Amino acid sequence: MSIITIVGARPQFVKAGTVSRALRSAGLKEVIVHTGQHFDYNMSQVFFDDMEIPKPDYNLEIHSLSHGAMTGRMLEAIERVLQTEKPKVVLVYGDTNSTLAGALAAQKLGIPVAHVEAGLRSFNMAMPEETNRILTDRISTHLFCPTQVAINNLKAEGFDGFGCNIHNVGDVMLDAALYYSERSAQKSKIVRTLNLEPYFVLATMHRQENTDNPQRLTEIIKALNLIHRNRQVVVPLHPRTRKIIERLGIKTEFTIVEPVGYFDMIELLKHCELVITDSGGLQKEAFFFEKGCVTLRTETEWTELVEGGFNMLAGETANQIVAKYNQMVNKTFDFSVNLYGSGDASIRIVEILNEI
Repeated sequence: MSIITIVGARPQFVKAGTVSRALRSAGLKEVIVHTGQHFDYNMSQVFFDDMEIPKPDYNLEIHSLSHGAMTGRMLEAIERVLQTEKPKVVLVYGDTNSTLAGALAAQKLGIPVAHVEAGLRSFNMAMPEETNRILTDRISTHLFCPTQVAINNLKAEGFDGFGCNIHNVGDVMLDAALYYSERSAQKSKIVRTLNLEPYFVLATMHRQENTDNPQRLTEIIKALNLIHRNRQVVVPLHPRTRKIIERLGIKTEFTIVEPVGYFDMIELLKHCELVITDSGGLQKEAFFFEKGCVTLRTETEWTELVEGGFNMLAGETANQIVAKYNQMVNKTFDFSVNLYGSGDASIRIVEILNEI
């Protein structure tokens, strides 16, 4: 049986790395299609190099376009690949334009879609990611959910009556964290190279609702500047975000570094004091590596982290962000709670795919 895996953005490379390894162990044929959504070395190729992911069989090189243009061109190009390869199932991850384009192309050709990270909801339809994940879920045959909350979301939306198969497999990101954390200390020298202080704050920002809103971006940077005056803030900065900051002339005082590979990110997570981010994946990885998190959004799809007190939503102003940071940095946590499975999600996914 052949499986086509569609990836295009950095978080998907991490997830696909664990599932690809399980597919190879099971002797299943996988064809990897990289849409090109994240395309420079630090946002793309470094992940394939570091994580032992096979070189993509197809690289569509589609990027730097509006949402509609990007999704449309991906849909067209992926359709051609599917017509050539004729897979039994198409595997998509998460909530990006690549996810939706892959699912649409497969569904229109009558090919079953398997969605990893199904059932997540932020309940904010202004987010492009929310649209992508809802539509992808609706046209998927196999919904691989990371949590019971995701299962509950699908049931509340009537998915029990849609003729799809819903599976609570756990979170493939936990699989990746467990597997690659054993290798990161040998592979990464970033903490030593950057000469980081013993306690630092790791921060990232890339989501459109933050970076494309000058007022919100200004407030976030103001907050990080204020925190940095007392505790070093380290920000691996997305190239697009850096350009926007430079164009707007916003002053930054914190430590900016280039985007980092997965091993470097793991080591930053291991050594930091706390995480501030708008990334969905990094919210979970903070939990995996037993760090508190402040999320630069007004909602999150990972509601169990907020309910458990491991994560706080920061709001939109610098004062709110700093206040939440001050609360989180002084908290103690019980990270023994099982929220995301046992680290075998990839194996469970492949076992289900092998039965198709």
